[in-house]
Amino acid sequence: MRIGITGHRGLSSEVERRVRLELAALVASLEAADLVVVSCIADGPDTWLAQEVLARGGRLEVVVPAESYREGLPLSHHAEYDELMRRAVDVHATGLRHSDSHAHMAGSELMVGLVDRLVAVWDGEPARGYGGTADVVAYAERNGVPTQVVWPDGASR
Repeated sequence: MRIGITGHRGLSSEVERRVRLELAALVASLEAADLVVVSCIADGPDTWLAQEVLARGGRLEVVVPAESYREGLPLSHHAEYDELMRRAVDVHATGLRHSDSHAHMAGSELMVGLVDRLVAVWDGEPARGYGGTADVVAYAERNGVPTQVVWPDGASR
C-alpha cells in the first residue's frame, strides 16, 4: 500500500503529541513491510509519518516541490530532512525552481498521483493559503484518492 501525507505545520507540542500517537496507531494497523509513504518531508506531519513508517520497516519516497524547497524549511528541520532524504528509496521532483505556494501544491498533486490513500492531519478548516491542507484534500477527493483525516478531538491550531 502507498500512502501520502499532508498536514498542518506549527502545531502545539500537545497537539503534536496526540497527532503522533494517532499516526503511530494508523501505521500499526497496516502491514508495515508492504507500506510505502510518499511525503514532501516538511517539518510536522510529513516527517512524523515518514519516521513512523520507516521505524516499522516500511519505505519512504520523497516528493520535492521545488529546487529551493529545503532552504524554505526551518533551519532546525534541515538535519531531519537530510536524514530522510538519505533513507528515501525514490525521489520525485516537480521540476520547479522556486519554493512557493504554486510549487507546494504541484508537489502535493504529484504525491496524490502516486498513492492509494491520503492521510491528512487536518482540522477541517479552509486552507489559509493556496496549497494548504484543505486544498490537497480537495484535490485528492476530486481524483478519487480516499482520504483519512487525523485530528485529535478538541484540538486546535
